[in-house]
Amino acid sequence: MNNIVLLPVLIPFIAGTLLILFRNYPKAQRVASAVVVLILLISAVHLLYTVYQGGILTIELGNWSAPFGIVLVADLFSTLMVLLTAIVGVTCLFFAFQTLAKEREKFFFYPFYFFLLTGVNGSFLTGDLFNLFVFFEVMLISSFILIVFGGSKYQLRESYKYVVINIFASGLFLIAIAYIYSLTGTLNMAHIAVQIAELEQQGVVNVAAILLLIVFSIKGGLFPLYFWLPNSYFGPPAAIAALFGGLLTKVGIYAIIRSFTLIFVHDISFTHNIILMVAGLTMFFGVLGAVAQFDFKRILSFHIISQVGYMVMGLGLFTPLALAGAIYYIAHHIVVKAALFLFAGATQKITGTTDLKKMSGLLKTHPALAWLFFIAAVSLAGIPPLSGFFSKFALILSGVEEGRYLIVAVALLVGILTLFSMMKIFIYVFWGAPSLQKQDYAHIKLMPLLMPIIPLIVLTISMGLFAEPIFVFSETVANQLLDPSIYIDSVLGE
Repeated sequence: MNNIVLLPVLIPFIAGTLLILFRNYPKAQRVASAVVVLILLISAVHLLYTVYQGGILTIELGNWSAPFGIVLVADLFSTLMVLLTAIVGVTCLFFAFQTLAKEREKFFFYPFYFFLLTGVNGSFLTGDLFNLFVFFEVMLISSFILIVFGGSKYQLRESYKYVVINIFASGLFLIAIAYIYSLTGTLNMAHIAVQIAELEQQGVVNVAAILLLIVFSIKGGLFPLYFWLPNSYFGPPAAIAALFGGLLTKVGIYAIIRSFTLIFVHDISFTHNIILMVAGLTMFFGVLGAVAQFDFKRILSFHIISQVGYMVMGLGLFTPLALAGAIYYIAHHIVVKAALFLFAGATQKITGTTDLKKMSGLLKTHPALAWLFFIAAVSLAGIPPLSGFFSKFALILSGVEEGRYLIVAVALLVGILTLFSMMKIFIYVFWGAPSLQKQDYAHIKLMPLLMPIIPLIVLTISMGLFAEPIFVFSETVANQLLDPSIYIDSVLGE
C-alpha cells in the first residue's frame, strides 16, 4: 500500500525519460503525454483519498529506516498539493496542445514538462531536507529550460536573471542544510524537529530558521526577494507561464509552512512575527506593481507576489483558523491563477498582444471568453460566493480575533486593489468597441482554447458553493500540521 507514495514522482519521471527518445515524433509525444498526465491525476486522487481515510503514509527507500535513509511522507497537506499539481498539469498540457508552436515541441518540451512535475511532487513528498534540495534542483533545471521557450532576446536576458538568483538561493540552501546538520546531526525533517526541540540555545536555532526562511522566500517570491519573478513569468508561452504561476512559488510556500509548523516552533513570538510582517509587505508591494501595469501577463505576475502574502499571513497568525484559511487559499490560488494565465494566452492568441491598450471589445466578439474570465477575476479578488472570498474571510477573521488589525487592514486594502486591477483588465480587453475585424480572428477556434480552462472555472465555483466541506477538510489539514507529533511518529515510529 505504501508504494503508492512513489507514484506521483515515478510516473512523470519515467514518462519524461522515455519521451526524450521520441523527440522527432510530436504526435506520439502528445498522445503519450495526455495519457500519462491523466494517469498522474488519477494516482493523485487515489493517494489523497487513501491518506484521508487511513492516515499518513511513509515509504523508506532501500529499506533504510528513518532517520538514516531517504523517506517519502504523504500526509494530508502534501497529498493535497500533489493533487493540485496534477490538476494544473493536466489543464496546462492540454492548453499547450492548442497554442504551443509545433517547432518548439521538438526541443524537449514534453520531457522537461514531466521532469518539472517530478521535481514539484518530490518537493511535496520528501521527508528529508537534502532531498528537498535535490527535488528543488530537478524542478529548477526543468524550469530553466522551459522558461526560454519564448525565444526573444528580452526573454533570454530575464531568464539569465532567473537562473542567477536561483543558483544563489540553491547555494544558500546548501549552507543552511550544513548548518542544521551541524546542530542536529541529521537531515530527516522529523528527526530535525526532535533534535531542535532538545536544544537549549534558541539563538542558533533562530539563525537556521532565518536562513531557511530567506531561501524559501526567494523560491516563493516573498518581499523583498520577489524582484526576479514578474519579468521571468512574462516571457514564456501561456501554458508554461500558467504552470509556473500556479505551482512554482507554491513549492516555496509549502516549504515555509512545513518548516515552520514542524521544525521551527520553538520561538513563535520571534519567527512567526517576522513571517507576518513579511506577509503584509509582500501583499502591499505586490499589488502596487499590479496596479501600475498595463500588460495582461505582467499584472498577473505581480498578483502572484501579492497573493502569496495571504498564504504566509495564515502561517504568521499561527492559529487553526488562520492556517486552514491559508491552505484553502493555496488551493484557490493555484486553480484561479493557472486559469487567468491561460485566459491571457487565449486573448493573446486572438489579438496577437498582451498590451491592454491595444485590445478592446472582446465581450462583443467572444462573450464566452469574457464572462469566464470575469468569474476567475472576481474569484481572485475575493468576491462571494467564489473560492477567493471564503479563504480570505477565514484569514481576516483570524486576524481580527488575534487583534492583528494592521495586517487585516493591509489584507482588505490589497483585496480592493486586486479587484481594481482585475477590472482594469476586463474594461480594457473586453469592454468598448472591438479592436479586431472578423477576418482577423475568424480562423481561430475559441472552444479548443476554452476547454482546458473550463474545468478550472468549474472548480473555483464549486470551491465557493461547497465552501463548508472544503473548509472542514482545510481545518483537518491545519490541525494535522499544528500537531507535529503526528508527522514525527509516522516517520520515526512512536
